[in-house]
Amino acid sequence: MTNDDPAPDAFLAACPSRHVMARLGEKWTMLVLVALENGSVRFGELHRKIEGVSQKMLTQTLRNLEQDGMVTREVFNEMPLRVEYALPPLGSGVLPLI
Repeated sequence: MTNDDPAPDAFLAACPSRHVMARLGEKWTMLVLVALENGSVRFGELHRKIEGVSQKMLTQTLRNLEQDGMVTREVFNEMPLRVEYALPPLGSGVLPLI
C-alpha cells in the first residue's frame, strides 16, 4: 500500500477485505479450515469428517480456498492417485480468528 492508497474500510464495496469476509462466511469454509488444522488430509477423509457436505460442495470449497491461498493441494503420482490438502501459513493464520 502506498501513501496514495486509501486506508482499508470494509464498509466500502470496493474494499478487498470484503472478499475475505465473504469467503470465510461461506457455509463449509470454516469447517474445512478447522478439519485441516492438524496436518495434511485426503479428500475422502475430509468428506467423512465434515458430515452433510456433498462431494461437489467440498470440491468447490477446496478449490476456492486453494485459489485464495488458504489451502494447498498436493498431488502424489501414485496408483491410485493420491491428493492431500493442507494449510499454508495464510490458512493457519485464520484459525485463531475462527
